[in-house]
Amino acid sequence: MAKSAVTGTTTKSGSAVTRFFGGITAELKKVTWLSRREAAYLAGVVIIVTVIAGVALGFLDLGFSNLVSKVLLGG
Repeated sequence: MAKSAVTGTTTKSGSAVTRFFGGITAELKKVTWLSRREAAYLAGVVIIVTVIAGVALGFLDLGFSNLVSKVLLGG
């Protein structure tokens, strides 16, 4: 009895690994999954935001590069 309290195992049938993956499967069945249309829409939003952020950061980098080049390097 003391051993099961220390190791965390119970006397239920099946190994700990089997129960672990069984629990994962049970939880994944409870998840409300996105439809294909919702997933495509959200993927498009992520791509658009990523492109906009990349362009904005590119312009900031270009501006700071020119600023450092002209002010600090005297170019």
